[in-house]
Amino acid sequence: MLKIKLSAFAVVVGSMLLNAQTLSSPNGEFKMEFSLKNGSPYYNLKYKGETVVEDSRLGLRLLKDGDIQFASELERKDQQGQDLLEGFVKTKEEFSSKNEKWDPVLGEKKTYVNHYNELAVTLNQTANERHIIVKFRLFNDGLGFRYEFPEQKNLNYFVIQEEDSEIDLPWDAKAWWLTGDYDSQEYQTQTTNISEIPQRWPSSYDGNASQTTIKNAVQSPLMLKKEGKQPLYINLAEAAVVNYAASNLEVDATTYKFKTHLTPDGQGAKGYIQTPAVSPWRTIIVSDKAEEVLDSKMLFNLNEPTHYKDTSYIKPTKYMGVWWEMIIGKSQWAYSTAKNVHIGKTDFSSLTPNGNHAANNTKVKEYIDFASAHGFDALLIEGWNAGWEDWFGHSKEFVFDFITPYPDFDIEMLNQYAHQKGIRLMMHHETSGSATNYERWADKAFQLMNKYGYPSVKTGYVGNIIPRGEHHYSQWTINHYLRIAEKAHEYKIMVNSHESVRPSGQSRTYPNWIAAEAARGTEFEAFGGNNPDHQTILPFTRFMGGPMDYTPGIFQTKLDYYFPGDKRFVKTTLAKQLALYVVMYSPLQMAADLPENYQRHLDAFQFIKDVAADWDDTVILSAEPGDYIHTARKAKGKDEWFVGGITDENARRFTVDFSFLPKGKKYEATVYQDGKDADYISNPQSYHIFKKTVSSKSKISIDLARSGGYAISLKPLK
Repeated sequence: MLKIKLSAFAVVVGSMLLNAQTLSSPNGEFKMEFSLKNGSPYYNLKYKGETVVEDSRLGLRLLKDGDIQFASELERKDQQGQDLLEGFVKTKEEFSSKNEKWDPVLGEKKTYVNHYNELAVTLNQTANERHIIVKFRLFNDGLGFRYEFPEQKNLNYFVIQEEDSEIDLPWDAKAWWLTGDYDSQEYQTQTTNISEIPQRWPSSYDGNASQTTIKNAVQSPLMLKKEGKQPLYINLAEAAVVNYAASNLEVDATTYKFKTHLTPDGQGAKGYIQTPAVSPWRTIIVSDKAEEVLDSKMLFNLNEPTHYKDTSYIKPTKYMGVWWEMIIGKSQWAYSTAKNVHIGKTDFSSLTPNGNHAANNTKVKEYIDFASAHGFDALLIEGWNAGWEDWFGHSKEFVFDFITPYPDFDIEMLNQYAHQKGIRLMMHHETSGSATNYERWADKAFQLMNKYGYPSVKTGYVGNIIPRGEHHYSQWTINHYLRIAEKAHEYKIMVNSHESVRPSGQSRTYPNWIAAEAARGTEFEAFGGNNPDHQTILPFTRFMGGPMDYTPGIFQTKLDYYFPGDKRFVKTTLAKQLALYVVMYSPLQMAADLPENYQRHLDAFQFIKDVAADWDDTVILSAEPGDYIHTARKAKGKDEWFVGGITDENARRFTVDFSFLPKGKKYEATVYQDGKDADYISNPQSYHIFKKTVSSKSKISIDLARSGGYAISLKPLK
């Protein structure tokens, strides 16, 4: 489809040319141009001389204070003169640059490079005597831009109706996208061209505990590809979402344009701003190599350094959990079948146990024993605390107090037992979406964790957010997640959030927010299934802004093992499950399956025991979104490397080139690969393990089954 725009043929008069300004990346491969057209700000972007973003408009629409309660129904004619869209003149431009290195507390590399050239343009809206700054940072991997609102007399406090930042592409790119939503990212990725999104959109999502879909909108990070002889890979995202709503992207399928769509509150307003303030960064990562997109650290670089003085308690963690057996339906979170349970009023010891409560003393001790015997750091226990009986599906503000255990969970005894075995227990706080209640109890809950030596907490936000009318990604709830991270830091606790907003590089600023779910994880293999290409897409989308608690390591992939006739199954081979520990970065890695299943495959389980969770270096060997990813990583502080490769529904052969290894050294490679007859449907547990001496000159060809994979551990030979 040929894209024609009248603006492409418009004559730019001399006064407009005076408003144009260009910025180049440090390596000269990117060039960004800013301009004013009839008083409205625009920018464009070129990569290696090719236009990748055409002239795209910038600005925000604002609300009058008196119209906030009607924000979702306002007519534009009532807001003329209020917006930050037009009537601007450029009064100042400042150039600067930075080339620094910084060490993340936990990360994919020991050191990240933050190298950019910056342009800050001050725009005055003369009719209203207001001014804003549009700031651009051009890196060697792409562009970031944001709005800055200095403190001033006529722009002191304002309410955002919408941010109208546009990204206007010149071609109909292939897109890997999720349905736009204010409350859930737990959808299957769709793969279509941009022009096909409206046709696919009505069938692009399934049900969720909380969802508010946005017609013909998609979520970010959004992965795109211009196909052809000279392909280009483009990733659209946002960074440093702080005191601001998270965004989706409205799609113009005819002109291939995307526009920011912020998450509103219950009144329809999308942001309450007190100057001085800044917006999040809108990011555009571009490369002719998919591997370079995966390697980008732009979103982290655009976040502020942490103000934490003590980060010694923030450590990589490998854990097991009393969890998967509840997910598949083998046991329950609730202690009894009672209804109308009220924390503080119900005597749980008087309730009749349902006989299927997983978080009981005997079972937890069995998990502790297994985790300890195999060198794990921690054990997650869900369903330990009272209140699970009748919360789900009810809009109850006070469901849990986060300090009251069930009668069959002896918190003091189990912690002593775990510590004697070298295991720390991981706390679970399901908020039931009631963020107000969680903030009310946070101090007491974290004090309890300190008392018993819990180093980390898994938080959950299943269901609609309370206060009612807020969404999982609205400004108020974004600030809630950050308040919890800071509160946890006061008690030296790490946070792993589930059903929260997707990370946008905040682990630089809040390093104790160690991981998040914020996508369709392994649990959906038991709920509705994940497609075989799912894990080959997530690193290009969800993982761009931070680690995910994907909970891999399922060895018993077919659930008819537990329930005869059950058709559910995890759509991978066992070897692919091993590979996920390398391909999907997280400093918090779970061995999610039941101990009995690992016991039957201890030779394969050895890789999970050996693999690191924090890294000195990462090398993306080969990648194509939706098809395959091959990754090598060096363990933090050790001369040990790990390699993982995965494929989609297609069987493939890949040759691992070990040239990333130090020259002159030899390593013992232990290779875990799909068996010759492996198949994710017919024979998922077929695998083959062998050892081989390798050096930087070595290559090994490996066959990957359908939805299969391989994992390699490399240890130096003396």
